[in-house]
Amino acid sequence: MSPKKPGPEKISDALSSYLKAAGLDVRMVQAAVVPEWAELVGHDIAAVTEPLFVTPDGSLFVAVRTNAWMTELQLMEPQLVAALNTDPDRPRVRKLRFQLQRPD
Repeated sequence: MSPKKPGPEKISDALSSYLKAAGLDVRMVQAAVVPEWAELVGHDIAAVTEPLFVTPDGSLFVAVRTNAWMTELQLMEPQLVAALNTDPDRPRVRKLRFQLQRPD
């Protein structure tokens, strides 16, 4: 009698195993701040910004519609970083990097 073969693995388990083996699981958790941006910083700021990506060192790049808003957000950076780091299980955002949004 031959040993029984294991059944198929769930795709979510296979993907999770792959991300962990590749060292990307932490980056996935870190990048979750991008889709949660509006919830974390509020509607007014989200309306004039677009989070782009997070670097491995914790810098979040954010596109901003106008120079005036960019200046305002630079002054608010400590408060924004604190709002982004409320989840203790997520790697910290250490710095915000603002750039002027290009017209469509």
